[in-house]
Amino acid sequence: MKITFIRLNMFEHIGTDAMKPILFGIIRGLTPDRHEILFLDERAEKLPESLDCDILAMSVETYTAKRAYILAKKYRRPGMTIVMGGFHASVCAEEMLDYADTVLIGDAEETWQPFLRDCEQGKPRAIYGGGERCELLPAVDRPGVYRHKYHGIGVCQISRGCKFHCDFCSIKTMYRCVRRKSPETVVQELSQMKERVVFFADDNLFYDRDSAMALLQAITPLRKRWACQISMDAARDDELLAAMRKAGCFLVLMGFESLNAESLAEMHKAANMARDYETLIRRIYSHGLMIYGTFVLGCDSDREDVFDKTFDFAVRNHIAVTNFNPLIPMPGTGVYRRMEQEGRLRYKKWWLSDVYRYGETAFLPKHMTPEALQEGCLNMRTKFYSLPCILRRLFGAPHHLHPRNIVIFLLANIISGREIHAKQGQMLGGELGASDVDQTEYRQA
Repeated sequence: MKITFIRLNMFEHIGTDAMKPILFGIIRGLTPDRHEILFLDERAEKLPESLDCDILAMSVETYTAKRAYILAKKYRRPGMTIVMGGFHASVCAEEMLDYADTVLIGDAEETWQPFLRDCEQGKPRAIYGGGERCELLPAVDRPGVYRHKYHGIGVCQISRGCKFHCDFCSIKTMYRCVRRKSPETVVQELSQMKERVVFFADDNLFYDRDSAMALLQAITPLRKRWACQISMDAARDDELLAAMRKAGCFLVLMGFESLNAESLAEMHKAANMARDYETLIRRIYSHGLMIYGTFVLGCDSDREDVFDKTFDFAVRNHIAVTNFNPLIPMPGTGVYRRMEQEGRLRYKKWWLSDVYRYGETAFLPKHMTPEALQEGCLNMRTKFYSLPCILRRLFGAPHHLHPRNIVIFLLANIISGREIHAKQGQMLGGELGASDVDQTEYRQA
């Protein structure tokens, strides 16, 4: 069979911030060699006008759902089977079946091969559901899998799932527990990577202290340089931070989310205490690590002064890179259910609306207008990635000027600033996509 697998973009835009799609390598490893498979990354290349294949496969996130449905309609041919999976499948499988022949719920390691076997027999089912029992497989890097350089950065995933239960996060809609690879498996996978710099794509790299230290000890001899996401409990541990730096870590991504204790409680962000943030930042800096900080604005406890306070905090503490995000009610999360029950969703399904634009507020905040939240976040992003602010943060933390860090700092800031302006205000799916998805129930609520 001929298979085409597409890594979707939110809209028709070739970006500069795409990371290597791990799923391509996993799918390649799961696909028998008797099948011909083509991998297309819409974030890095323009898609062809037509496809000649027996199976069209797409992994779908909520932000790319509309694009998936548009492409399914565009590429469908007699005899073609269209299959979709990903995070969005775990909460909107019935919606997907309006556009796909088959939906895979759960991990590819459990669903992809049974689906292919049924396709070979001409009898693919509508839904394949996996549990959370499968072994996590390494991404196979064979010729033809990854056709782009992706800034020369490798991507590795050690675990799936998260030990926390944040109310706004969609991770728990797909993963109710945490599964991890052994340190030996990670070493083998990293050793086979040609890239010197690696991003660990885990939602939280460290599940507990003992396994974290074992992992760091195992990967230290590889002399890779890497970045990862950690939670605040890891940032309180000097020994762990020292071991991270020794093992090659140069940047940690941390979800500060809010400076407001009431907002943190509303998010169920149990590991965060805003009063400790500046102490933890200084501790991380003392180990020579840069910080990528994320913030969520627009919770019910937030007033309009939240923008200036959060921006001043990020600049004053010389955060290397940030995301200032408006709260998004993702389907399947506690936030979405609460907004739906309280009648505060601006669109019945914002991800399919022909009115909603990227960066817009999808709900009615309590203490500001939707427009104030949207403009507040955009203004913060614009100022943060202005040249004066970039230079202030660069020279404000001595370790940013280290030869091994300064290039990454500047590249990350330039790319982030460019992508903000390129994406803001874009219609999900593409400007010509509204007529390709039935909009009758997805306009403003």
